[in-house]
Amino acid sequence: QVQLVESGGGSVQAGGSLRLSCAASERIFSDYNMGWFRRAPGKEREFVAVIGRNGGATYYADSVKDRFTISRDNAKNTVYLQMNSLKPEDTAVYFCVAALTIATPTAEDEYDYWGQGTHVTVSS
Repeated sequence: QVQLVESGGGSVQAGGSLRLSCAASERIFSDYNMGWFRRAPGKEREFVAVIGRNGGATYYADSVKDRFTISRDNAKNTVYLQMNSLKPEDTAVYFCVAALTIATPTAEDEYDYWGQGTHVTVSS
């Protein structure tokens, strides 16, 4: 069983930055592809970013490309989401996710484990 615990959410003004972290309990963290989804108020949950097991491959939603960076530290069992140039439309609950195998990174049902989420609020 993998447990995922997100941290780093908060409130920031537009144009600011935040870094989210997700600590995984699984001691073989390096076997999992890791990613982030988000749910904005009144909207469906959507894919944000994913990173491969060794950190060599990443994929982003168009809405965050060139502003967000996903990375991982397998020695610390942690995945990060660096969010720059934040916009009010980035306001959402951000969820950390993990999957052993992925065919379609943007599909929610590809992911085996989900964290509880961390809130990010961007004010204009």
